[in-house]
Amino acid sequence: MKRNFHPLLKGGRRETKYSHVFSSSDMEALTSICEAFVPPVPLESIEHPARNDQKTNQAIESFCKASGAQYPIPDEAAEIVSKRGFLELFLLVRFILRMLSSRIGTLLLCGTLCFVKEWPFINKFSEMSVEKREKVLQFWLKNRFITVIRVGFVFLKFLCIYVFFTVVGEESNNPAWEAMGFRPDSTEGVAKLPEERPLDKGIVETTQEQDFTIVGSLKQKGLEVVEDPSTNSYKIRCDVVIVGSGCGGGVAAAILARSGYKVVVIEKGNYFVRTDYSLLEGPSMNELYEHGGLFSTLDGKITILAGSTVGGGSAVNWSASIRTPEPVLQEWAEEQKLPMFTSNDYHSAMDAVCKRIGVTKNCTKEGFQNQVLRNGCEKLGFQAATVPRNSSEDHYCGSCCYGCKSGDKKGADTTWLVDAVNCGAVIITGCKAEKFILEKNKSLRKRKQKCLGVVAKSINEDITKRFFIEAKATVSACGSLLTPPLMISSGLKNHNIGRNLHLHPVLMAWGYFPEDNSEIQGKMYEGGIITSIHKVGSDEYNVRAAIEAAALGPGSFAAVLPWVSGKDLKNRVLKYSRTAHLFSMIRDIGSGEVTAEGRIKYHLDELDKENIKVGLRRALRILIAAGAVEVGTHRSDGQNFKCKGISELDLEEFIDTVASPEGPKSLVKNWTTYGSAHQMGSCRMGITEQDGAVDENGESWEAERLFVCDASVLPSAVGVNPMITIQSTAYCLAEKIVATLKETKVSS
Repeated sequence: MKRNFHPLLKGGRRETKYSHVFSSSDMEALTSICEAFVPPVPLESIEHPARNDQKTNQAIESFCKASGAQYPIPDEAAEIVSKRGFLELFLLVRFILRMLSSRIGTLLLCGTLCFVKEWPFINKFSEMSVEKREKVLQFWLKNRFITVIRVGFVFLKFLCIYVFFTVVGEESNNPAWEAMGFRPDSTEGVAKLPEERPLDKGIVETTQEQDFTIVGSLKQKGLEVVEDPSTNSYKIRCDVVIVGSGCGGGVAAAILARSGYKVVVIEKGNYFVRTDYSLLEGPSMNELYEHGGLFSTLDGKITILAGSTVGGGSAVNWSASIRTPEPVLQEWAEEQKLPMFTSNDYHSAMDAVCKRIGVTKNCTKEGFQNQVLRNGCEKLGFQAATVPRNSSEDHYCGSCCYGCKSGDKKGADTTWLVDAVNCGAVIITGCKAEKFILEKNKSLRKRKQKCLGVVAKSINEDITKRFFIEAKATVSACGSLLTPPLMISSGLKNHNIGRNLHLHPVLMAWGYFPEDNSEIQGKMYEGGIITSIHKVGSDEYNVRAAIEAAALGPGSFAAVLPWVSGKDLKNRVLKYSRTAHLFSMIRDIGSGEVTAEGRIKYHLDELDKENIKVGLRRALRILIAAGAVEVGTHRSDGQNFKCKGISELDLEEFIDTVASPEGPKSLVKNWTTYGSAHQMGSCRMGITEQDGAVDENGESWEAERLFVCDASVLPSAVGVNPMITIQSTAYCLAEKIVATLKETKVSS
């Protein structure tokens, strides 16, 4: 039966032709790479789980025959490289493809494997056998000397495999899913909710507008709009303009709008409601995440997930609603000299935030992965705490990372932004901020400049004019990855802008639990994503790592697995539904820098590496204690351990080999890739302009009336899932913005 979702989230046949710039010879090389990463393999070479279902067995047979060369996988991969990859990566991939599309280039990259006995004696990469191509890929993924080329092959590996397992046809299905034991959540049995769009009365979706309709739509929402031919722009006046609609922007919009101010929120992403969500990994990642979820640091060491839709990260996060730990608040108040964080106001804000987003402390039924975590901890004598969530206690959804289809999770798009709209706020979607409007400050305040608003542009090419949004106060709330580039492009110079970026890096461990010998029931993609947590450390002041469960769709699961060979990949993917993933997350001391949009550098401190290693080793012990028959890490050599009949000595010897190696660009043979879903601190708060990019009120040290109200103001990493911290901080800062506006009104 065909399912109905929002057109942008359904996948299937493309509406437009492919626009990548790769030539036919490039595509020939890319197709042969895709086939080598996901080759056809003999059915008898696969140790697939025993299944009695004839349909599933037929699907497994078909999956074994399938390859990454099949249309449209190479073209989809090429499209992503062209549109999502940063410039150096695009040029590197094109260089590799150009080399492999010629005989001399193939000889340089493949060595003697490309030799044949007959003229012309050298095969191009596409002319080599799949087996020989596979050996070339294995060589480059291990090569520790020309790591730049290795990074290119690592990216292609991730991309080819990810596309293979996420591309869907007209029936919104991928042929491999049946073989993997995966079925997208249909949310059957969930209580029927009203089919409504709660932001409709305050939202203007520029992707649905044109030049001749946009002014009328904006005026209809109560905005003062004037066309200015001299600047080819639409001038909009309001009290407060907020860039970004996530945890920070949503809360700020609600507080300011209910205080009587006319608020305009601009959001470059689109607006979706629960009935729009398809829960299909590929289309959902493409529309709901920054860079389509295919985002990393410049060296490829850390892959990054950040929301990019109305509601921001709160619309796609994993529901964990953990209050800021008291030791962290004390550190910020005492060491950073920011008393707000231990004030009654901040604790009251946490109470108000938890109440508004409906945080509950218990979980009626845990999913497979959280059962594994809790079961393993109990058997080892460790504590596994229950994680509060912004949903009901019986919320059993493993797909909230693609939007909450049931409507149970209470993100900013269904709470704070609804409050804001009900108080007269207007949200303009598909609208990207370009720079803040700054002028020399003539007031007696110390700031050299004054912010008058923001310049923005619709992503819809049918709207040719820019938006000049003039406001009494401007709030940047577009997150730790995008607030710094926006401030830099506006001409701000504070040396803290973009620096001190914290990512809560994670490394994952996996464990396979066959269905026929496990006391733990369910599938890895079912149930609440994070409902339990284990902290490694002696007490709350000495937490070295937090261990939680991870949400991985079929594509992400396959793409992040170490690639040893095509046969190994298919063997592991067939065990998808019963492979639990636990991750070790740290409160990082090391930090990074956002130098421009999409350009992130990051350095792990040595203590960070040690802590994440300790957490990773603990995660493996938990998986083994819970009954896994095989466990492993994501180290590039496919590090794994068979658990049946092992001795304690065997286990200790394996655990001792588990480390936290560098990324693919480092000079090591066995590398790994870290992950991050939390970004903080890149415009941190400080008591002086030497200490931070903004003051204790969130106001820029350089520009009066320019405030930052998102995770980038946090003084350092939080150490736990940061949603409550971000919203509570935004709550306090928004109240301060209200006070500033009232003070100015009185003085004027």
